[in-house]
Amino acid sequence: MLSAPYVTGSPNWIDLGTPDVEAAKVFYGGLFGWTFASAGPDAGGYGMFQLDGRTVAAVMSVPPEQGPASWNVYFQTPDADAMVKAVEQRGGSVVVRPMDVLGQGRMTVALDPAGAAFAGWEPGRNKGLDRVSELGALSWLELFTPDPGSALEYYGDVFGWQATAMPMPDGSGTYTMVRPGGSAQDATFAGVLPLNADPLEAPGGPYWLPYFAVEDCDASVARAQELGAEIRLAPVDVEGVGQYAKLADPAGARFAVVRIFMPQDRPA
Repeated sequence: MLSAPYVTGSPNWIDLGTPDVEAAKVFYGGLFGWTFASAGPDAGGYGMFQLDGRTVAAVMSVPPEQGPASWNVYFQTPDADAMVKAVEQRGGSVVVRPMDVLGQGRMTVALDPAGAAFAGWEPGRNKGLDRVSELGALSWLELFTPDPGSALEYYGDVFGWQATAMPMPDGSGTYTMVRPGGSAQDATFAGVLPLNADPLEAPGGPYWLPYFAVEDCDASVARAQELGAEIRLAPVDVEGVGQYAKLADPAGARFAVVRIFMPQDRPA
């Protein structure tokens, strides 16, 4: 699962681009208990979502004409300039060239060769999210892409990721997971799936889907619906693993909630 301190290739930041930051504060505050802390007067309205004073995500205003509401995932890089060279040399494209962010670090935004957006964060004073793999925090990611093999090769070249295929509990096939290069098997942080693995993903094209941990998946889905979310996929049980559901917030940003079974939850 996700963990800190972060290493090269780890997901170390996530932010929401949305046309209505105030509405996002209400929705995610009501769903996860997040509070908002401004990044300061020079940050253009950018701010952090926090739990108990610890940052779990961030949010910024993105006008509708600049693109749909979405969650944006950042991966740690020791050198943002070297990262963009690798992105371009291997068939991706750069949307935002490396830039300093108020001395907190350097960021860049890119598209992989299939068109999925992702970002890089070179830490400065800001080393990344304070809280991951805990209730109310980022706990897993999935990439939906038309050619998982090519995607694994691409991100392996850019970030040094390693992949592991695990049999599905129901025997329906395998689930490919990635982890930072040189890390242990339990450091996996994402799954990579074909775009047509889930009909929900196909119309929107390749993208990264974040999962946030919850204590009760059914209750969280019900609460999200009360707050105006679209239920894209009702809670699904994965034998021996947990339960998850897919949602879209009132502005249309897609995300998922997941309850990971702990050892005491699993049958003997």
